Amino acid sequence: MKFITEDDLRDLYRKEPFTAYNLEPGARLTPGGRQFLADRGISMPDNSFSHKKKDTNPRSSSELSESKKNINKLKLYSKMKSIEALFFLTEEELLHRDVILAQSVAKLSKQYSRLKNELKVKGKVENLCCSECTGIKEHNFSDNLDDCFDITGFHMQLEKGKDILILHRLRCVLQEIEPVALEQCFDCNQEKELYEDIIGKVNQIINSISQLICSAFGGKKCQQQTRLLNTVTNL
Repeated sequence: MKFITEDDLRDLYRKEPFTAYNLEPGARLTPGGRQFLADRGISMPDNSFSHKKKDTNPRSSSELSESKKNINKLKLYSKMKSIEALFFLTEEELLHRDVILAQSVAKLSKQYSRLKNELKVKGKVENLCCSECTGIKEHNFSDNLDDCFDITGFHMQLEKGKDILILHRLRCVLQEIEPVALEQCFDCNQEKELYEDIIGKVNQIINSISQLICSAFGGKKCQQQTRLLNTVTNL
Protein backbone atom coordinates (compact mmCIF):
# COMPACT_ATOMS: atom_id res chain seq x y z
CA MET A 1 0.00 0.00 0.00
CA LYS A 2 1.29 3.44 -0.98
CA PHE A 3 1.15 6.27 1.56
CA ILE A 4 0.84 9.87 0.36
CA THR A 5 2.67 12.20 2.75
CA GLU A 6 2.44 15.93 3.34
CA ASP A 7 5.75 16.39 1.48
CA ASP A 8 4.36 14.55 -1.57
CA LEU A 9 1.34 16.82 -1.66
CA ARG A 10 3.39 19.95 -1.03
CA ASP A 11 5.65 19.14 -4.00
CA LEU A 12 2.62 18.62 -6.23
CA TYR A 13 1.01 21.83 -5.04
CA ARG A 14 4.21 23.77 -5.59
CA LYS A 15 4.42 22.61 -9.19
CA GLU A 16 0.75 23.35 -9.90
CA PRO A 17 -1.84 24.47 -7.28
CA PHE A 18 -5.02 22.38 -7.21
CA THR A 19 -8.42 22.58 -5.53
CA ALA A 20 -9.28 18.87 -5.66
CA TYR A 21 -7.17 15.80 -5.12
CA ASN A 22 -7.97 12.32 -6.44
CA LEU A 23 -6.45 9.61 -4.32
CA GLU A 24 -5.31 6.76 -6.53
CA PRO A 25 -6.62 3.24 -5.83
CA GLY A 26 -4.69 1.38 -3.15
CA ALA A 27 -3.16 4.60 -1.75
CA ARG A 28 -3.77 6.18 1.64
CA LEU A 29 -3.07 9.59 3.08
CA THR A 30 -0.88 10.02 6.11
CA PRO A 31 -2.34 12.22 8.88
CA GLY A 32 0.00 15.02 7.78
CA GLY A 33 -1.13 14.70 4.17
CA ARG A 34 -4.79 14.81 5.17
CA GLN A 35 -4.15 17.90 7.28
CA PHE A 36 -2.36 19.60 4.38
CA LEU A 37 -5.46 19.17 2.19
CA ALA A 38 -7.79 20.29 4.94
CA ASP A 39 -5.78 23.44 5.67
CA ARG A 40 -6.09 24.49 2.03
CA GLY A 41 -9.72 23.46 1.59
CA ILE A 42 -8.81 20.89 -1.05
CA SER A 43 -11.61 18.39 -1.67
CA MET A 44 -11.16 14.67 -2.32
CA PRO A 45 -14.02 13.56 -4.62
CA ASP A 46 -12.55 10.06 -5.19
CA ASN A 47 -11.98 9.54 -1.50
CA SER A 48 -15.63 9.77 -0.68
CA PHE A 49 -16.20 5.99 -0.50
CA SER A 50 -15.77 5.80 3.23
CA HIS A 51 -17.95 8.86 3.68
CA LYS A 52 -20.63 7.37 1.48
CA LYS A 53 -20.67 4.29 3.66
CA LYS A 54 -21.23 6.49 6.69
CA ASP A 55 -23.74 8.75 4.95
CA THR A 56 -25.80 5.87 3.58
CA ASN A 57 -28.89 5.56 5.66
CA PRO A 58 -28.38 2.20 7.37
CA ARG A 59 -31.42 0.04 7.99
CA SER A 60 -32.60 0.41 11.54
CA SER A 61 -32.40 -2.52 13.93
CA SER A 62 -36.20 -2.70 13.92
CA GLU A 63 -36.24 -3.06 10.12
CA LEU A 64 -33.60 -5.81 10.27
CA SER A 65 -35.56 -7.56 13.01
CA GLU A 66 -38.77 -7.37 10.95
CA SER A 67 -36.93 -8.75 7.93
CA LYS A 68 -35.66 -11.70 9.99
CA LYS A 69 -39.18 -12.41 11.22
CA ASN A 70 -40.51 -12.46 7.68
CA ILE A 71 -37.73 -14.81 6.55
CA ASN A 72 -38.37 -17.20 9.44
CA LYS A 73 -42.11 -17.08 8.77
CA LEU A 74 -41.50 -17.90 5.12
CA LYS A 75 -39.19 -20.74 6.16
CA LEU A 76 -41.90 -22.19 8.42
CA TYR A 77 -44.61 -21.82 5.77
CA SER A 78 -42.41 -23.44 3.10
CA LYS A 79 -41.64 -26.38 5.40
CA MET A 80 -45.32 -26.81 6.23
CA LYS A 81 -46.20 -26.67 2.54
CA SER A 82 -43.70 -29.42 1.66
CA ILE A 83 -45.03 -31.58 4.51
CA GLU A 84 -48.55 -31.08 3.16
CA ALA A 85 -47.33 -32.68 -0.08
CA LEU A 86 -45.92 -35.59 1.94
CA PHE A 87 -49.33 -36.05 3.55
CA PHE A 88 -50.85 -36.49 0.07
CA LEU A 89 -48.15 -39.00 -0.88
CA THR A 90 -48.69 -40.90 2.36
CA GLU A 91 -52.43 -41.09 1.72
CA GLU A 92 -51.80 -42.35 -1.82
CA GLU A 93 -49.37 -45.04 -0.65
CA LEU A 94 -51.66 -46.25 2.13
CA LEU A 95 -54.74 -46.20 -0.09
CA HIS A 96 -53.39 -49.25 -1.97
CA ARG A 97 -52.57 -51.03 1.27
CA ASP A 98 -55.16 -50.13 3.92
CA VAL A 99 -58.17 -47.97 3.04
CA ILE A 100 -59.20 -47.42 6.67
CA LEU A 101 -55.67 -46.29 7.60
CA ALA A 102 -55.56 -44.01 4.55
CA GLN A 103 -58.86 -42.42 5.60
CA SER A 104 -57.48 -41.78 9.09
CA VAL A 105 -54.43 -40.04 7.61
CA ALA A 106 -56.71 -38.04 5.27
CA LYS A 107 -58.55 -36.60 8.29
CA LEU A 108 -55.24 -35.56 9.84
CA SER A 109 -54.16 -34.13 6.48
CA LYS A 110 -57.20 -31.82 6.39
CA GLN A 111 -56.44 -30.59 9.89
CA TYR A 112 -52.83 -30.00 8.91
CA SER A 113 -53.82 -27.98 5.81
CA ARG A 114 -55.98 -25.75 8.03
CA LEU A 115 -52.95 -25.17 10.27
CA LYS A 116 -50.77 -24.29 7.30
CA ASN A 117 -53.33 -21.76 6.15
CA GLU A 118 -53.53 -20.33 9.66
CA LEU A 119 -50.10 -18.81 9.03
CA LYS A 120 -51.62 -16.72 6.22
CA VAL A 121 -55.10 -15.86 7.49
CA LYS A 122 -54.36 -16.12 11.22
CA GLY A 123 -57.67 -17.77 11.96
CA LYS A 124 -58.19 -20.18 14.84
CA VAL A 125 -58.18 -23.89 14.04
CA GLU A 126 -60.23 -26.22 16.22
CA ASN A 127 -58.50 -28.87 18.30
CA LEU A 128 -58.45 -32.44 17.09
CA CYS A 129 -60.66 -34.85 18.95
CA CYS A 130 -58.46 -36.87 21.30
CA SER A 131 -59.04 -40.62 21.30
CA GLU A 132 -57.52 -41.30 24.67
CA CYS A 133 -55.30 -44.29 25.33
CA THR A 134 -53.21 -45.27 28.33
CA GLY A 135 -50.38 -42.87 27.50
CA ILE A 136 -52.14 -40.11 25.56
CA LYS A 137 -54.82 -38.15 27.38
CA GLU A 138 -56.70 -34.92 26.80
CA HIS A 139 -54.35 -33.03 29.15
CA ASN A 140 -51.14 -34.00 27.26
CA PHE A 141 -52.55 -34.38 23.75
CA SER A 142 -50.94 -31.08 22.64
CA ASP A 143 -47.56 -31.88 24.21
CA ASN A 144 -44.43 -33.21 22.54
CA LEU A 145 -44.59 -36.82 23.72
CA ASP A 146 -41.84 -38.07 21.41
CA ASP A 147 -42.25 -41.48 19.73
CA CYS A 148 -44.20 -44.16 21.55
CA PHE A 149 -41.39 -46.58 20.74
CA ASP A 150 -38.28 -46.64 18.60
CA ILE A 151 -38.81 -47.74 15.01
CA THR A 152 -36.02 -50.11 13.94
CA GLY A 153 -35.22 -52.51 11.14
CA PHE A 154 -37.20 -55.13 13.06
CA HIS A 155 -40.48 -53.41 12.25
CA MET A 156 -40.07 -53.65 8.49
CA GLN A 157 -40.26 -57.43 8.83
CA LEU A 158 -43.76 -57.26 10.30
CA GLU A 159 -46.93 -57.82 8.29
CA LYS A 160 -47.77 -54.12 8.66
CA GLY A 161 -44.12 -53.07 8.56
CA LYS A 162 -44.45 -50.94 5.41
CA ASP A 163 -47.42 -49.08 6.90
CA ILE A 164 -45.48 -48.42 10.10
CA LEU A 165 -42.49 -47.06 8.18
CA ILE A 166 -44.68 -44.84 5.99
CA LEU A 167 -46.40 -43.36 9.04
CA HIS A 168 -43.13 -42.98 10.93
CA ARG A 169 -41.61 -41.07 8.00
CA LEU A 170 -44.51 -38.61 8.13
CA ARG A 171 -44.24 -38.29 11.91
CA CYS A 172 -40.50 -37.55 11.76
CA VAL A 173 -40.97 -34.76 9.24
CA LEU A 174 -43.80 -33.25 11.28
CA GLN A 175 -41.49 -33.16 14.29
CA GLU A 176 -39.24 -30.74 12.37
CA ILE A 177 -41.89 -28.02 12.59
CA GLU A 178 -41.57 -27.33 16.32
CA PRO A 179 -37.97 -25.98 16.36
CA VAL A 180 -38.73 -23.69 13.40
CA ALA A 181 -41.93 -22.41 15.03
CA LEU A 182 -40.15 -21.95 18.37
CA GLU A 183 -37.62 -19.71 16.63
CA GLN A 184 -40.53 -17.52 15.56
CA CYS A 185 -41.87 -17.46 19.13
CA PHE A 186 -38.59 -15.97 20.35
CA ASP A 187 -38.37 -13.41 17.53
CA CYS A 188 -41.99 -12.32 17.37
CA ASN A 189 -43.74 -11.60 20.67
CA GLN A 190 -46.81 -10.18 18.93
CA GLU A 191 -47.59 -13.47 17.17
CA LYS A 192 -46.21 -15.77 19.86
CA GLU A 193 -49.67 -17.14 20.61
CA LEU A 194 -50.14 -18.08 16.94
CA TYR A 195 -46.92 -20.11 16.78
CA GLU A 196 -47.54 -21.79 20.12
CA ASP A 197 -51.00 -22.76 18.87
CA ILE A 198 -49.49 -24.26 15.70
CA ILE A 199 -46.93 -26.23 17.74
CA GLY A 200 -49.65 -27.62 20.03
CA LYS A 201 -51.94 -28.65 17.19
CA VAL A 202 -49.09 -30.20 15.17
CA ASN A 203 -48.28 -32.21 18.30
CA GLN A 204 -51.91 -33.39 18.32
CA ILE A 205 -51.45 -34.66 14.77
CA ILE A 206 -48.11 -36.31 15.66
CA ASN A 207 -49.63 -38.03 18.70
CA SER A 208 -52.57 -39.23 16.57
CA ILE A 209 -50.09 -40.71 14.08
CA SER A 210 -48.30 -42.42 16.98
CA GLN A 211 -51.59 -44.06 17.91
CA LEU A 212 -52.03 -45.22 14.29
CA ILE A 213 -48.51 -46.69 14.40
CA CYS A 214 -49.32 -48.52 17.63
CA SER A 215 -52.50 -49.84 16.04
CA ALA A 216 -50.57 -51.03 12.97
CA PHE A 217 -48.00 -52.63 15.26
CA GLY A 218 -50.84 -54.73 16.67
CA GLY A 219 -50.03 -54.34 20.34
CA LYS A 220 -53.00 -54.06 22.68
CA LYS A 221 -50.93 -52.34 25.35
CA CYS A 222 -50.17 -48.66 24.83
CA GLN A 223 -46.52 -48.36 23.78
CA GLN A 224 -46.37 -44.74 24.95
CA GLN A 225 -47.21 -45.77 28.50
CA THR A 226 -44.69 -48.64 28.32
CA ARG A 227 -41.97 -46.21 27.23
CA LEU A 228 -42.79 -43.82 30.08
CA LEU A 229 -42.76 -46.63 32.63
CA ASN A 230 -39.39 -47.86 31.34
CA THR A 231 -38.00 -44.34 31.60
CA VAL A 232 -39.13 -44.01 35.23
CA THR A 233 -37.76 -47.47 36.06
CA ASN A 234 -34.34 -46.59 34.64
CA LEU A 235 -34.02 -43.36 36.65
